[in-house]
Amino acid sequence: FSDIRSFTTLSESMSPKENFNFINSYLKKMSPIIHEHDGFIDKFIGDAIMALFPDPTADNAIYAAISMLKILREYNLHRNNSGFKPIEIGIGINTGNLMLGTIGSLDRMEGTVISDSVNMASRMEGLTKKYGASLLIAEDSFKTIVDISKFATRPVDRVIVKGKSQPVWVYEVFNADSEELLALKLQTKDLFCEAVNLFQEEKWKKAQEKFIEVYKVSPLDKITQYYLESCKEKISTK
Repeated sequence: FSDIRSFTTLSESMSPKENFNFINSYLKKMSPIIHEHDGFIDKFIGDAIMALFPDPTADNAIYAAISMLKILREYNLHRNNSGFKPIEIGIGINTGNLMLGTIGSLDRMEGTVISDSVNMASRMEGLTKKYGASLLIAEDSFKTIVDISKFATRPVDRVIVKGKSQPVWVYEVFNADSEELLALKLQTKDLFCEAVNLFQEEKWKKAQEKFIEVYKVSPLDKITQYYLESCKEKISTK
């Protein structure tokens, strides 16, 4: 699943025709990338894209997502040069079984996919807003990656998503970050992972100290910023 951040606020400043032109311009950039990586689009939901990748591994889906984020950077340069505000998107990926079929009634029918795995992918996209990340993948996707060395990843959190009873690990893939931020995240990865584990163990003060160390090296890391606020709240209510 991919979605444009704050699209409602953005669309309020545009006429209906401008909204259509904007969405079509954006989708024309993103749609071919999905096909190039052996995926296909199940549906457009306004500005959101729901895509499927038949490969049982998550690699193609992740490569497509990284490419989408890199193309977005070029698209934003064009928007900036044309006097428009840049946009941000969030992408969530999950891997699992699903059923592709037809739903509806006699007067209207459409093809769609239904399964718990699909819902989880949607939840991953929703979590990108919470953590300020561009691309998050679920634990089931992370486990299927053929060659993890191809991707810049780190664990973000262990969460119980809506509709689930068991917690799952969520991972960030940050290959599409700027060269500077990518390098800083790789440099602080071990320290970041240690801080996340301390947070999971509810050692808020120690986790805070580690996240502060990460922040000093990489102050633009939004997930670290999120955790610093979370640690502050946990310590104050302890």
